[in-house]
Amino acid sequence: MKIVVLVKDVPDTWGERSLDPETGLTRRGDSDHVLDEINERAVEVALTHADAHPDAEVVVLSMAPDAAVPTLRKALAMGAHSAVHVVDDALRGADLSLTAEVLAAALRRIGFDLVVAGNLSTDGAGGALPAMLAEHLRVAHATSLSKLEIGDGEVSGTRVTESATARVSAPLPAVTSVTEALPDGRFPTFKGILAAKKKPYETLTLADLGLDADPARAPWSIMTAVAARPPRAAGTVIVDEGDAGERLAAFLIENRLV
Repeated sequence: MKIVVLVKDVPDTWGERSLDPETGLTRRGDSDHVLDEINERAVEVALTHADAHPDAEVVVLSMAPDAAVPTLRKALAMGAHSAVHVVDDALRGADLSLTAEVLAAALRRIGFDLVVAGNLSTDGAGGALPAMLAEHLRVAHATSLSKLEIGDGEVSGTRVTESATARVSAPLPAVTSVTEALPDGRFPTFKGILAAKKKPYETLTLADLGLDADPARAPWSIMTAVAARPPRAAGTVIVDEGDAGERLAAFLIENRLV
């Protein structure tokens, strides 16, 4: 069983984040970058299965700049067996369509029985990548699972929606994604951190994947405008001069709050 976990290097949720008004891209130097928490949960799912099945192999895969190396190393320190890092300047600012195409090519090269991803990244929050990958790879997908079970020849789990709870399954090979209902990722031990430095770490470019790096072919979507978030305006203050109740009611009605 080869399980490939998609991991993403994202700005720290608690750090300062801003967009470059010229490119529309996140300024990577504005805050620390970390392994996305939802991906830690995806790694934990794969490692839990590997703990119970010694013949299982866990590979982490990411498409990210060179600066994302510590993020992949953390996944290795958690217990993943190897890492594959797709790095290419032509991928800067790639949209979901291009990202899915590149990751699908990398997955074909790696080989997989199961792909595990997070359902929604902290930064882009697209939520469509796992299904797009499955379409490229022509395999089944079971996404947004709050519980995931890896069986003999199939993967199954529970998907919770606003109106129902569904039990879903898919034959392997398959693509899955998990939600924050899954357990937190394990904390890397000192031994794991040392071991991560010696584990296989493969770096690939678009040429290695046999893809065309011509910018004319991608992305399929573009950002038309970006602007700085306006400063927060002061709220409305109502001073009681004997008519505060009436003025408050009028404010609520005017803003359609009642």
